Amino acid sequence: MKQTELKGIITPILTPMNADESINTDELRTQIDRLIDGGVHGIFPFGTNGEGYILNEKEKCEVLEAAIDQVKGRVPVYAGSGCISTQDTIRMSKEAEKLGADVLSIITPSFAVASQKELYDHYVEVAKHVDTPIVLYNIPARTGNKLLPETVKKLAKDVDLIIGAKDSSGDWDNLKAYITETRELDKKFYVLSGNDSLILPALKEGGVGGIAGCSNVYPHVLSSIYNLFKEGKLEEAEAAQDSIASFRAVFKYGNPNTVVKKAVAMLGYPVGDCRRPFNYLCDEGVEALAKVLKENADKGMN
Repeated sequence: MKQTELKGIITPILTPMNADESINTDELRTQIDRLIDGGVHGIFPFGTNGEGYILNEKEKCEVLEAAIDQVKGRVPVYAGSGCISTQDTIRMSKEAEKLGADVLSIITPSFAVASQKELYDHYVEVAKHVDTPIVLYNIPARTGNKLLPETVKKLAKDVDLIIGAKDSSGDWDNLKAYITETRELDKKFYVLSGNDSLILPALKEGGVGGIAGCSNVYPHVLSSIYNLFKEGKLEEAEAAQDSIASFRAVFKYGNPNTVVKKAVAMLGYPVGDCRRPFNYLCDEGVEALAKVLKENADKGMN
């Protein structure tokens, strides 16, 4: 198994697209350099912000190959290899491993309701076919399936390859339980916040960082939450954490993925729109976003 330490702010990097919705790998490379220069601690293709739900397998391989080549080992690359079926997840995970991903982020199956036993069996079976560390990915609002803390603990205990979990439920009690339930294991288990507003609380509880969509827009600010915390500068870390609230408030106008991608485009980068039909932001939302971006730029946020 690859030895990779999970820590800090990992960006679920958006997938730049041309006007015809084809992948813009040149801009992807530009964004990777921008994010790493901004201080992020990992790059994660095919997260929710990367529109992994709407890319086909060939496109995923194209993006991952370009990402790994551009990163050049500067930070770990997390590949979102989860699919609905166990068979498809195994195939995509093996492909990501072959391309050189450092970590596999495997989202729970979606649409059909799965029992905790089915989720457990799914992850156990996938782990039999790869040799790359696995991070469990819980985002029940999007998948319809919640990975319970006791299931995370059992998977962490039973499967060596499963070394961490990302909780994007937005439920602080659930995220906290991921941390507390795995704290006494005989191995290091890494818990990451998938909700940007809970990064610092998770760090204080014993988590190791966050997979943060907002870091596509503000890589330096988000990475500083982790860095300042590790330096013991808690008040400054709190200020960095609080500073993204105005941007996150714009999410009420539309899909957060759309808001994040629109924001990066408004910063002057040709990343395109989200793939249809998930690309609409109302005029009021666009105006609110422009206002927040300007206010934050005037504060020096980047």
